[in-house]
Amino acid sequence: MKSIKNHFFEGERILFGLKDAEVDGVTFGQGESPLKEASKIKVKNSIFKWKYPLWYDQNVEVEDSVFETMARSGIWYTKNISIKNSSLQAPKLFRRAQKITLDNVHFANAEETMWSCDGLKITNSQISGDYFGKDSKNIYLDHVSIIGNYAFDGAENIEVHNSTFVAKDAFWNCKNVKVYDSTIDGEYLAWNSENIEFINCKIISSQGLNYINNLKLRDTQLLHTDLAFEYVSNIDAEVTSKIDSVKNPISGKISAPVIGELIMDKSKIDPADTKIDCDKIELNTNLSDQNQEPKD
Repeated sequence: MKSIKNHFFEGERILFGLKDAEVDGVTFGQGESPLKEASKIKVKNSIFKWKYPLWYDQNVEVEDSVFETMARSGIWYTKNISIKNSSLQAPKLFRRAQKITLDNVHFANAEETMWSCDGLKITNSQISGDYFGKDSKNIYLDHVSIIGNYAFDGAENIEVHNSTFVAKDAFWNCKNVKVYDSTIDGEYLAWNSENIEFINCKIISSQGLNYINNLKLRDTQLLHTDLAFEYVSNIDAEVTSKIDSVKNPISGKISAPVIGELIMDKSKIDPADTKIDCDKIELNTNLSDQNQEPKD
């Protein structure tokens, strides 16, 4: 295996097509696409300072390295890449890539990152930025923190464990999402989605969990969550906390110790299609009788 150690490079496509090589202690300065179309390379203790460093690559391992802010749009159309113990500071870093494994990485600006990717595993990592993971599929997260709105819009086949989301509009337009032992804090959670499960989670979400087909909750708290379950069909919810308000679920079963307000508008849904198992409903509102909408 070829070894390139302790160098500073500048210039466009400076190591274009590199194969079967180890890159250690190298800084790539100004110059686009320094490792374009590389394959079977290991990168360690290195710094990428400029645009498009790893495009159309295959079989790449990166460790203890930094992608600086101007290494934007850095990893596109690449297959089978792993990155660990690294700082990822640039936006738009992944696009249309496949088989991505990330461990102990920090995304300082993940805006428009990880779009239309397939086969993603992220563990022990922190992500900050809007629209992370848009239109991607086959995703596994464990011990991941995401701060940023619109996470995983349009994504599918997602499994999440032991993670935290502070994200408005997370999981919109998604299919097949399972979230375990996690905390989600953000408005309008998971609208327009299908086959969504939350198991042993904490959820804080104004008007969350609406417009969903097939929603399952088990041993989950809906803390300070209002106007939940609007137009949700096939709901199977076992909630362990008070729900501030529930509005117009289409069908299924909801179990909770307390519901602050239950809103069932007979002009829009058939209340008989949803079973409510609740010891205490503080206010039961029938909008068709009152001919008014609730205040959000």
